[in-house]
Amino acid sequence: MDADDEPGGGPEQAPGRHLARRERDILALERRGFTGPGLKERAIREELGLSPVRYYQLLNALLDDLRALEHDPVTVNRLRRVRDARRSER
Repeated sequence: MDADDEPGGGPEQAPGRHLARRERDILALERRGFTGPGLKERAIREELGLSPVRYYQLLNALLDDLRALEHDPVTVNRLRRVRDARRSER
């Protein structure tokens, strides 16, 4: 795995640095609508070559990365709201 495959590490990331391809692909997959059960997990495995567990680990780290927010603010803010709602339910 290349260094570019991992999320940048969080809000302290240098604002001029761009997201790696895998990070952009993860956000693109999150923008898509999946109509049936298991379709998203299948796309994660087939298109990204990741297990769903690893995918969600990377996605969660991306949500705290300012570069991701700059790249796709609508998707990142929507996912942050969903994450915050789930946390408050616990």
